[in-house]
Amino acid sequence: MAHSAVPVTARWPDAASAVLVLVLTLGTLGAVAWRAEWDAGLASADWAAIRFTVLQALLSALLSVLLAIPVARALARRRFWGRQLLITLLGAPFLLPVIVAVLGLLAIFGRAGLLNDVLASLGIAPISIFGLHGVVLAHVFFNMPLAVRFILQGWLSIPAERFRLAASLNAPIWRLLEWPMLRAVVPSTFLVIFLLCLTSFAVALTMGGGPRATTVELAIYQAVRFDFDLGRAALLACIQFVLCVLGAALAWRVTGNDPVGTGLDRVVQRWDLARPAVDYCVIVLAAIFLLLPLAMIVLRGLPEVLNMPVMVWAAALRSVFVALGSAALCICMALALALRGGLMVSVVGVMPLAASGLVVGTGAFLLVFPFIRPADVALLVTILVNATLALPFALRSLAPAVAQIKQDYGRLALSLGIAKTSWVRLVILPRIRRPLGFSAGLAAALSMGDLGVIALFAGQSEETLPLAMYRLMGAYRMGSAAGAALLLVALSFALFWICDRWGRTDADM
Repeated sequence: MAHSAVPVTARWPDAASAVLVLVLTLGTLGAVAWRAEWDAGLASADWAAIRFTVLQALLSALLSVLLAIPVARALARRRFWGRQLLITLLGAPFLLPVIVAVLGLLAIFGRAGLLNDVLASLGIAPISIFGLHGVVLAHVFFNMPLAVRFILQGWLSIPAERFRLAASLNAPIWRLLEWPMLRAVVPSTFLVIFLLCLTSFAVALTMGGGPRATTVELAIYQAVRFDFDLGRAALLACIQFVLCVLGAALAWRVTGNDPVGTGLDRVVQRWDLARPAVDYCVIVLAAIFLLLPLAMIVLRGLPEVLNMPVMVWAAALRSVFVALGSAALCICMALALALRGGLMVSVVGVMPLAASGLVVGTGAFLLVFPFIRPADVALLVTILVNATLALPFALRSLAPAVAQIKQDYGRLALSLGIAKTSWVRLVILPRIRRPLGFSAGLAAALSMGDLGVIALFAGQSEETLPLAMYRLMGAYRMGSAAGAALLLVALSFALFWICDRWGRTDADM
C-alpha cells in the first residue's frame, strides 16, 4: 500500500539544502559565539553603537509608517491616470541596490546636491546629510514605499459593503472602518520595517557620520577590516543576532487581522471624498520624493557610462557572475525544500530571516580565516550567503505552487508509476515556471546590489560593482560613481526582467 500521494523525491537535495542553510546560519553563529570575547565585555563605543542602532531603526520605522498612512489613504481614495504604474513603482526600492539609492539621495541632499544649491542661492548655510538624520532619511526612502504597499492592501481589503452601509447611515468612516484597520495593520508593518532597519549595513556605511552614527553592523565591519579585532567583531555579531531575533520574534507575533470581515468583492464606491486637492498633493509629494533621486542617477550617470575605469567593468562582470550563481543556487535549494515540504522544511526556510548578512559573513570569515586567505574565497562565500539570504523569498513563492501541484496531480502520477525525476521534469517544472522565474529574478537582483559579505572578504581584484562604486564615492570620484550606479541599476533590473519574462513566456505550455 502506498504511503504517499506523490512520487517520493530523492532525499539528498533537500538534505543538502537544509545542511547548507544550517551551516550558514547556526554554524556561523556558533563560530561567532566561540570566538567572541565574552570576558572583555562591551566598551562605551559598543554601547553607543547599540543605542544608535535601535534609535535609528525606531525613528526610521516610525517615520516610514507615519508618512505612508496619508499616501496609502490617498491612493485608496482616488482614481487617476498612471495610478497603477505609480503603485507598481512603489516596489522598485526593494529591487534597487542600496548603494545606488544612497547616491541618488546624495545628489539631492548632499553637500553638492540640489537642496544645498537652492539654499546657497538664498544665502542660507548648507546642510550636511551625514549622521542620524541621513541614515533615517535613507531608510524612509527605502521603507516608506513598502509601508504604503502594506497599508494600502489593508485599505483595499475593507469590503465595499461596509462603505455603502456607513454612507447610508451617515456614519464616520474614519472611526468605524479605517482606524480599526490601521490598528490591525500598522503594528506588524512597523515591526517588519524596524527589523529591516536593524540589519541595514550599506546605509550606515555611506550615510553614517563618525563614531556617534555607527551601527552594530558597521562596528563589526570596522573591527574586521580596520582593527582586525576578531574577538570584538564576534561579540558584536552575537549582539546583532540577538537584536535580529528579538525583532523577528516581535514581527512574527504581531499580526494584523481583518477587523471588518469579508464582502462580495464589489468595486468600492466612496461618498466621503471631500478635499481632493489634499490627497493629490500628498501623492505628488510622495512621487517626487521617490522618483527624483532615481531621475538624478540617470541624468548624472548617463554621460559617464562610457568613461568609467576598466576596473568598474571588471567588477560588473564579477557581479553578474555572483548574481547568476546565487540565483541558481537559491532556486535549487528552494525547489528541493519545496518538494520535500513539511514543518521542518518551513522552519529551515525562514531561519535566514533571523540572521543578518553581515553576521553570517563574520562567521564565515572566522571559519575560513585559519585555513585560507579570505579574499581567495570572497566570490564563493558571497554566492553562498546571498543565495541563503534570498531563500525565504524564493521558498515563499515556490512552496505554495508545488503543494498545489502535489494535491492536484500527485495521486494520478503515483498510479501511473511516474519516476521521481520524470515527476519533477514533466509535472512540477512546467507548472511552476512563473514563480520560478520571479524567484530567480528576485534572487539575482538582490545579489547584484549586495554590499555586505563582499565588503568583509574582497580585495581590489575581487570587488563587485557595489563595492567598486562605494570605493569611487570614497575617493570623491562622483562622476564615475554615478556611471557605475546607472550600470548597476540597469544590470539589476535587466536580470530581474529576463528571469521574470522567461517565467511568464509560454508558461502554459
